[in-house]
Amino acid sequence: MDTLLRTHNRLELLHPLHQLSESHFLSPSPKPPNPNSWGFGKKPHRKWSKVASFRVSSSALLDLVPGTKTELLEFDLPMYDPSKALTLDLAVVGGGPAGLAVAQRVSEAGLSVVSIDPSPNLVWPNNYGVWVDEFEAMDLLDCLDATWPGAVVYVDERNTKLLGRPYARVNRRSLKSKMMRKCVENGVRFHRAKVVKVIHEEEKSFLICDDGITIEAAVVLDATGFSRCLVQYDKPYNPGYQVAYGILAEVEEHPFDLDKMLFMDWRDSHLKGNGELQERNRRIPTFLYAMPFSSTRIFLEETSLVARPGLAMGDIQERMEARLKHLGIKVKSIEEDERCVIPMGGPLPVLPQRVVGIGGTAGMVHPSTGYMVARTLAAAPVVADAIVRFLGSDRGLSGDALSAEVWKDLWPIERRRQREFFCFGMDILLKLDLEGTRRFFDAFFDLEPRYWHGFLSSRLFLPELVFFGLSLFSHASNTSRLEIMAKGTLPLVNMVNNLIRERD
Repeated sequence: MDTLLRTHNRLELLHPLHQLSESHFLSPSPKPPNPNSWGFGKKPHRKWSKVASFRVSSSALLDLVPGTKTELLEFDLPMYDPSKALTLDLAVVGGGPAGLAVAQRVSEAGLSVVSIDPSPNLVWPNNYGVWVDEFEAMDLLDCLDATWPGAVVYVDERNTKLLGRPYARVNRRSLKSKMMRKCVENGVRFHRAKVVKVIHEEEKSFLICDDGITIEAAVVLDATGFSRCLVQYDKPYNPGYQVAYGILAEVEEHPFDLDKMLFMDWRDSHLKGNGELQERNRRIPTFLYAMPFSSTRIFLEETSLVARPGLAMGDIQERMEARLKHLGIKVKSIEEDERCVIPMGGPLPVLPQRVVGIGGTAGMVHPSTGYMVARTLAAAPVVADAIVRFLGSDRGLSGDALSAEVWKDLWPIERRRQREFFCFGMDILLKLDLEGTRRFFDAFFDLEPRYWHGFLSSRLFLPELVFFGLSLFSHASNTSRLEIMAKGTLPLVNMVNNLIRERD
């Protein structure tokens, strides 16, 4: 989700997570999963005959999923020339939104930049959903292709929350085209390859690519998402996982309001009569997230907010199919499906270190929600301006000293404290069953909008987060208060200890 929880945020590159999911906890499916299908690319419809009208079964949905289709931008890119053997100011590894945003801004300042990515012309497969005000603040409203005046949350069958905050889907082709165009205008060079190794000297680094080319740069930025290609970690990595399965579908009809995107639907009436599935959902609940584009075209996604280990994809598909049947949604064809796994929380990378990071590789996913895209795009100028400032300053910083200053700007103490609070929230959510989760969000969306807006968009800092926590506690039911106190004591102690260590 890209918002509380959906990050379609997902600015993240999911290639490595596909391997993780297959080797650790996701069940195999009849169709090879496409970790890049977090999007709404135009693909041929597969018609579903009336004879096979929607019978909810795993094979029924999967049989409708079309094959993977790549979508390319028609850009004549200026390519990196290895024969010149120049030492560039910045090498950006990864061509996602985060990497291109930094490349664009650094090159605007007149510094030399190379973007290294195996498929620089490829339209991002990820779909990004965002709150409109976040993209408005970054002057990116022209990169939205569907907008809803508000959103809705179904806490249960009797309790509905109307969120008066406009929500939108990002036009990934428009966003990438806009960024690429500015990069080309600013003189950014592109290199089609993967970086397999980096070797550092005192004032520059050597990036060795899988095509045998070595690129020299003063600063290296790892923007490869969750693969954590170059950024180093020194602590055990044990995050929670947000897992989701979604389809962009043509349906006979659906019951949702076209003026509202469905942010979360925690109702479980669709599981009545299936005791085993209902019990699984009681222990680790999932919710429906939906973007209704018309009365017959809709994106539907069943999501496990956070669990450790993550739920099996087959489990989530089964719950989604039961929900669609209960809602009377008959799928005629599927344009795309998506299988998504997002690590949440876990330790920050080593701070500082020689390679600079941004996005998923730098621990920037919202630990409580899985949200990242707007947060990362907003952080890109911070990283870019620090690189420009210290690389071109009279102080003449380079190597480890320069990287340390950039990391300091990306993860200042107030951001680290904020992340600790969000991790505290994730630890509580990990321990809540369905009823506890409902009580939590019932109180969460009863808060003043500035609180839940700020929490979802990473705009609250200490002491605002303290007031947020107190306000949430005051709005919670007595049962929910006891749950927060019981399940949050140890995480809270850990958070306080970490903050004390950072202060010292």
